[in-house]
Amino acid sequence: MAIFALTTVHGPSWDASRQIREQQAWDEHAAFMDGLVDDGFVILGGPIGDGEQALLIVEATDAQEAEDRMGGDPWASLGMLRIGALQPWSIWLDGRQSSRRADQVPSGTA
Repeated sequence: MAIFALTTVHGPSWDASRQIREQQAWDEHAAFMDGLVDDGFVILGGPIGDGEQALLIVEATDAQEAEDRMGGDPWASLGMLRIGALQPWSIWLDGRQSSRRADQVPSGTA
């Protein structure tokens, strides 16, 4: 499996006058995304910058699988969301995996 950095951007059906949770089919989109997390496809994700984009870190066999999985989002079929960029990502540093974090270093050794 490979890791990809994937951005999503608003599509032509996005209603800029509404907040994200007020968009059409929010509940269906949220349930779909939760399912991708439960399946282990989405590792991390959330809005970036001013909220016009979201960044997802996903695990897939290849870019086509990532595109196919994201294509199942109800917001994709409604034209509310689309993939902005999809790039392979080589993770060299990952502090989440550290067994010895700064708050766990014994006093006087840091």
